[in-house]
Amino acid sequence: MLPKLSQNRQELSAKTLEDASHVLVLLPLTKNLPDVPGNAALKAVMKRRNLKLDTLAKSPVAVQLPGGTLAVYAMLKADAGAFETHEQLRKALAPLLGEHPKVVTLAVFGDAAFRARIAEAAVYTAWVNAVPLPSRKSKTDPALKAIELFGYKSADGFGRAQALAEGNTLARSLTVQGPDELTPGVYRTRIRMLAKEYGWTVEEYGFDKLKAMGAGAFCAVAQGSPAKDAAIVRVSYKAPGTKGRGGKIAFVGKGICFDTGGHNLKPAKYMQGMHEDMNGSAVVLGILAAASRMKLPVALEGWVALAENHISPQAYRQNEVVTALNGTSIEVVHTDAEGRMVLADTLTLAARGKPDLIADFATLTGSMHYALGSRMSGVFASSEALAQAAARAAAASGERIVVFPHPEDYDSALDSTVADVKQCTMEGEADHILAARLLSRFVGEIPWLHMDLSAHSCKGGLGAVMSDANGFGVAWALALLEGLKD
Repeated sequence: MLPKLSQNRQELSAKTLEDASHVLVLLPLTKNLPDVPGNAALKAVMKRRNLKLDTLAKSPVAVQLPGGTLAVYAMLKADAGAFETHEQLRKALAPLLGEHPKVVTLAVFGDAAFRARIAEAAVYTAWVNAVPLPSRKSKTDPALKAIELFGYKSADGFGRAQALAEGNTLARSLTVQGPDELTPGVYRTRIRMLAKEYGWTVEEYGFDKLKAMGAGAFCAVAQGSPAKDAAIVRVSYKAPGTKGRGGKIAFVGKGICFDTGGHNLKPAKYMQGMHEDMNGSAVVLGILAAASRMKLPVALEGWVALAENHISPQAYRQNEVVTALNGTSIEVVHTDAEGRMVLADTLTLAARGKPDLIADFATLTGSMHYALGSRMSGVFASSEALAQAAARAAAASGERIVVFPHPEDYDSALDSTVADVKQCTMEGEADHILAARLLSRFVGEIPWLHMDLSAHSCKGGLGAVMSDANGFGVAWALALLEGLKD
């Protein structure tokens, strides 16, 4: 449950500042410090620390007021991009939320356009960091109960920001749960519960059904688990009044609840954190949750591939040849390249519904992480128009991407003497591109975007989000949907 928001058009007064416990004051970048509450105390702190005014535009300044109020002051550029704005707001809110207050007060100053933009970004940043993520500590941190906003009042109560925060929080809450908490079977139950909450319809393709259908790529990975609880789950959302109108968009997510690497066992260093290998599926559910709360006039399908990559006598092995759902035979080269296997059959199922666009999300390759680090994610697009739409969505959402090429001549690296295609190569060169080339075989002619989530976890937080797991992709996808609609 996100904190309750109260809005006040009037500016923050000295009395309100004095009565509040935790306050964030947001100012436009100017050459002179405006006359705002707490001005004298801020000037004294800056003088003591020998800080110039433009410091406020680089890092926030915290001031302990005589009455006990903790006030943080920050200046923001009016023309700053979404990522820069979110980063600065996250850092400004950190000392306030770090004390786990019941109420946080936000105060915006400046002209009308500045207040509108910064108020929404600040409220979103407060909301998205308000709810502690699941933890089994004996003592957990309390959640923020309320947000008070001064200096601006939104006509819709920041409904979009609230929906995005809810979707992002859902994605992160699922991602951080341990492999003993979120098995594929438990995950399937959780999705059914979410479907009741959001009004989705659910269809589950269990292991036996997929085996009978010929989904050999997915089942090759799933067969190593003794539980046999793996499944491909389809979740459908359609806003009221959209029947027969517009197109349909399919979001596909990798949901490997734990990845040992299989017979090509990961070393401990790289197996640590592999309960988060289902992050792509969590992002898909977060997207659908946000779209549902916003009542977007679209028809969406979420396809999530839920399995575990175990090492066992039944687990698939190198040099096996498996046949995917669309009839493509795949030579297994490395059992730790399981993500592209489960996605192959899931993309095939999604494509059978003939959507107008397929976008998939996966923590797929180490090579993308080597290419970009953890502060941006990589995207592949089936057309230049889609690449441009993806870039615009990144700029609007503050979730930064790099669009990579994936030319056809890279296919030669995946030539196999015993099957239609190799799963990957042993050399690992350009593996992010080769993975995209492999996946492209399973979407046909349908417009397609593939996001390799190298930024799904960033130490210390990223953009608006303070936790390492940051829900990257939810805000981007909503901006993409809105851009396509326009």
